[in-house]
Amino acid sequence: MAPGWEGRAEESGASPSKPVGRWKEASLEDYRNHLVVLQGLTKACVRARNVTSCDPTLVGPDDRLPVGASAGGERRIVRYGWLRILFSRAEEPDKAQQAPDTRKPPNPGEEPDQAERQVLPEQATTSQLLVEAQARLANDLEQARGGPAQPPAHNQEREVMRQVLGGREFRDLRQPTTKDTALERFGNWLNRVFANMEKLRSRSAWVGRALIWGFFLAVGVVLTMILMRMERRWRVRLVPVNDRPATDAASARDWQLWMGDARKAAAAGLWREAIHFLYWAAISRLESKRLWPADRARTPREYLVLVAPEDPRRESLATLTRSFERTWYGGREAGECDYRAAEALVAVLISGGGVAAQPGAVTRPIAAEGGAA
Repeated sequence: MAPGWEGRAEESGASPSKPVGRWKEASLEDYRNHLVVLQGLTKACVRARNVTSCDPTLVGPDDRLPVGASAGGERRIVRYGWLRILFSRAEEPDKAQQAPDTRKPPNPGEEPDQAERQVLPEQATTSQLLVEAQARLANDLEQARGGPAQPPAHNQEREVMRQVLGGREFRDLRQPTTKDTALERFGNWLNRVFANMEKLRSRSAWVGRALIWGFFLAVGVVLTMILMRMERRWRVRLVPVNDRPATDAASARDWQLWMGDARKAAAAGLWREAIHFLYWAAISRLESKRLWPADRARTPREYLVLVAPEDPRRESLATLTRSFERTWYGGREAGECDYRAAEALVAVLISGGGVAAQPGAVTRPIAAEGGAA
């Protein structure tokens, strides 16, 4: 509670400081102190019915209290607008607030009509309302001193709900998953898109039709591309195991023979030809493992495209392909370091690994099929 609210108004003789705002955060103790101050203000207003003692701004802002024992739980606002209105009315005497009787008195000897026989209920005066306000504030203070009431446990209601949800009609009931939520959002988005298209078509028919058919065309193109990609992958994988490679395919010649030619060229210092033989040794080895159908008509880039993106050998094959294209097709001079790097890549591909050896690392010579490198 703010220091300006503490103390009784009639005891201190000074007006509490006027707070700013419609409500303020308050604890239960602040709420009790506020009620004590309001009781003193009401008594002072009863004794002196003037603008100073019955100033509505002295009531202060509403209190926002915690509902339960936890300070960080749910909160509710206790409003004092009724007391502010009462204070504003109490600034004038009771007689000044009574309206004069506008009914016409009956003539002598004339019977009053039925409407005049009805007696209007008497309204409570401001003095009576002030007395009732003191009683209400005292009752609120007594309840506040008793502490916050604990919410009921609702154990019986929970048991009934558990029995109802355990019935046969709720057997397949389950919480929505993330996938269900995503599909629902996508469906709502589609509904909004088509609704907007329908509104646009009502304004301009050709624009609406173009949008609708353009949407269906885009969906069809995407589905066609996905199906073509899936079909090509399955076509590559569904190669009969017993098929023999074509006579002009790279795998028609054993990869060991390609490696032998590469070593002979390297011994003669023909590094460009040696890298050329190393590349076809790797292609022959991968093709013999049925990674793709045998076909010598493919370019190096087409061989690389046939390898799945998630295949660990793809990175090593891509590096070897770039080295082969630069030296063989690009006419770039090759040296011993280029040959050693290509030989390390071929060793990884032939052994079935996915990580190439670091440049400058010592690599063992590639043996035949019977003895792995």
